[in-house]
Amino acid sequence: MRNLSVAAVLMVSATAIALSPARANELDVPVMELASDDLDTCALGKVAGLKKDGDGFLAVRSGPGTNFRKLDEIHNEDIVWLFEQKGNWIGIVYGVGYDMNCSAVDHDRPVPHRGKKGWVHENWIEFLAG
Repeated sequence: MRNLSVAAVLMVSATAIALSPARANELDVPVMELASDDLDTCALGKVAGLKKDGDGFLAVRSGPGTNFRKLDEIHNEDIVWLFEQKGNWIGIVYGVGYDMNCSAVDHDRPVPHRGKKGWVHENWIEFLAG
């Protein structure tokens, strides 16, 4: 009976680790900050055009495509910082408002900035500046 209790505790612990928020926020494809001849590495955008009678949210995914895990949902008027683009998908940082430094970098690197990161479809992003 004691072995059964230990096994149950281990199973519950393994499940908790598998479902932990850290895993939920991991990207399958990292968002990259790309080096480019003294140009800013990102642009400012916002979520726009979501129909109020539709889903009402834009899915943030762990990679550039619908086959990747959904990490989060963002909504009309939410501010996003736009980094690299792969096809119709844009790598973003969000949850930081207007506070982002997009100064030029000398080599490509995964986006090091604070904030949530993920991938969204370009159809629902309005370019504001950058």
